[in-house]
Amino acid sequence: MPAKKKRGKASKAEKDKLKKEEEERRRKEEEEARLIAEQEEQERLEREQKEREKQLRLESKDRERRGDELNELRFTLEENQKKVNVWETTARAKAKWKRYMICDGSPNPAIRPEINTFITLWKEDPDVDIQTILKQCALALRLTDELELVLSEETEPRIIQEHQDTLQSLTSLIHTKHQAAAEEILKSAKACPDIETGNMQKIVHDDNVTLCLWANIKKNPRFKGYHFEEVALSFELPKPLTMSDICVRILHTRYDHLSNLSLWIQAQNKSLETEEEEEEGRGEGKGDAEMLSETPKVPEDGETKGEDEVRESVQEKDDLQSLKSTEGKKSSVSVRSAKEGRKGSSVKLQEEVEDHPDSIMEEGTSTGEAEDEAEPEPTVIQPETISPKVHIVDLYRYTPLGGVYYFDLFKLPPQTLTFKGWETTEILKTGLQVFPYPSDQHHSSVSGTLEENATHTYPPAGVTVVLPESVIFMQEPQVARWDPIGQHWRTDHITETSYNSETRSISIKMDSFYTFTLLQETHINMPFQHWELRPQGQDSVTLTIMTAFTKVSINVKGNQCMLQMEQAPGLNHILGKWMSLAALQSAMRRAGVNVFVNEYSEKYVTVSAKDPLIEHAVYEQMALVSSAFAFSRSQWNAQCGQEHLVLQACEHVEAGPVAQEAWSLYLLGAQRSQRLMMTEMSDGFSSELAEDSEFHSTFLHMLRDVISPLGQDRSDHTRYLFVDTVQRLLCSTRLLTFS
Repeated sequence: MPAKKKRGKASKAEKDKLKKEEEERRRKEEEEARLIAEQEEQERLEREQKEREKQLRLESKDRERRGDELNELRFTLEENQKKVNVWETTARAKAKWKRYMICDGSPNPAIRPEINTFITLWKEDPDVDIQTILKQCALALRLTDELELVLSEETEPRIIQEHQDTLQSLTSLIHTKHQAAAEEILKSAKACPDIETGNMQKIVHDDNVTLCLWANIKKNPRFKGYHFEEVALSFELPKPLTMSDICVRILHTRYDHLSNLSLWIQAQNKSLETEEEEEEGRGEGKGDAEMLSETPKVPEDGETKGEDEVRESVQEKDDLQSLKSTEGKKSSVSVRSAKEGRKGSSVKLQEEVEDHPDSIMEEGTSTGEAEDEAEPEPTVIQPETISPKVHIVDLYRYTPLGGVYYFDLFKLPPQTLTFKGWETTEILKTGLQVFPYPSDQHHSSVSGTLEENATHTYPPAGVTVVLPESVIFMQEPQVARWDPIGQHWRTDHITETSYNSETRSISIKMDSFYTFTLLQETHINMPFQHWELRPQGQDSVTLTIMTAFTKVSINVKGNQCMLQMEQAPGLNHILGKWMSLAALQSAMRRAGVNVFVNEYSEKYVTVSAKDPLIEHAVYEQMALVSSAFAFSRSQWNAQCGQEHLVLQACEHVEAGPVAQEAWSLYLLGAQRSQRLMMTEMSDGFSSELAEDSEFHSTFLHMLRDVISPLGQDRSDHTRYLFVDTVQRLLCSTRLLTFS
């Protein structure tokens, strides 16, 4: 027993000893850790002190040379701009002299007396042969293109207004001539019916237009429609029209004069909105009807002023005539009397009046009888509950592509008769007359109440077109019809749309016959997924932009640009062709490949907002060294705030792609530029300065720290026209914001 207690006591003493030894070891470790932490803290403080000293030294050095760097950059940019201005002035003078020396008989559209004489003589020319008209219209279209170029460079408001008036007169006359040529063909419709169908079908086309005419000669009640196989256009005729003396015209113009008119009106409306918002803040706000005061209004009873304005400014607009049939008067009166009780139905009828402003005549009334009758004052339903902006296409958000399709229903004109060797034709001063559908007779055939008129439906008119090969639609196109009263595109009254991606055809049905176009979102390619600006030699670069739908490459050489794309055979008319940047931008927009922004783009695209002055300054400096440096998008640009920009850059004077490890990140601001320690693959953003680098007041001098003699030689010999072209290309795409 005593032995056991002794062993127990010895065991307890050993435990105490071990415990003391453990505590001693722990104290030593803690002391060592404390000493190490103190040493590390001291080293950190010393390192931070050195960093602060280095930072202060670099900042002081940057401040000392800031004035010199800014003055050098300013001088370089100003000298380049002066040279560009001189070149542009000389180029305009040469172009003006070259235009003056042209002796082909065509007028100069910028000289008002010349173009007015041309318009007057052409208007009075009685020749309506279709081939002659097409040649004359081709000349007029060249004049409109030339005038639009002059307009883009003009700054004097009075001259701009004169040119716009001339442009509208030309475009209106072109359409009038197309109408006259079609009427001349249709006058002989019964003399040349098709053997198989018994009706007249005719196709005429050139590089600018495709004209399809069909005349209802046989009046087959089972007729459904016709397909113009040669040009891949077809239409469906509503059954109520199969027994009428009618003709159908489908005129496809590859140009679009209507959207320019609508865009000009929308631009004015946008400026008016700002003014009206300010007035509303002062308690002087205006109603919806007044917000579009620049848009021609529906005339009130007895008003005829709007007719002349619409007739001259809108191509397909016929004269606004009064209701001439007795039933027509009764119908319009009944609509007005029931308006207060049935506003929902009156909205529909009001839109029908707006969409069919042409005369609605009783089918049994002849033209001569209509002329003998005293014309009553026009009765027009005034809009009360319709918002003027409903269904109106915003042309800053959508772009019409592929031209315009005029889908018209006309009364068959008096036919040419042959009697004893003599040909006689009744000449109508009214020209082609619109055949109203749904017509006045349709409304009066119902019981006459507003509710029944509102619920009665009429078979729609259908049309099928194949998408033009010269246009790329990234998605299924949308369809809009032209409103000649409001002078804008609208999306209502189009009841059905069917798109076949294999045949690239789109079929639509409408409650009447309208002029229509195909739409695509203007900013469908934005924001950009990636971009890279890579030098290709002296005064040569390639800008590559990756979007969600395609890859676009724009080569710049000197002051000329060229578009390159894969799998775009329909764009052979612009691919691989050198042209000015302005011409390339216009061609790409018309082809549906838009990578260029406008002043309203930020309202339609989610972007990383940046200070516009800083952004513009960076583009200027990128252009100066673009022959020697490559630039690319950085994911960190979206995380550095509005006052800073981040992009990748590296010197690249050899052919081929840029190696991934060659890129460096640069943080750019209004006061300072610096190269970053971090890389594109770093876990988080850090503004730590890269080793062996300094601060600079400009991006240009920042890049000069790492440039080689060969790169410096390229930059020193870069021509001013190349710098200007690259700068305008970067400013028009705004890669640092829209990616």
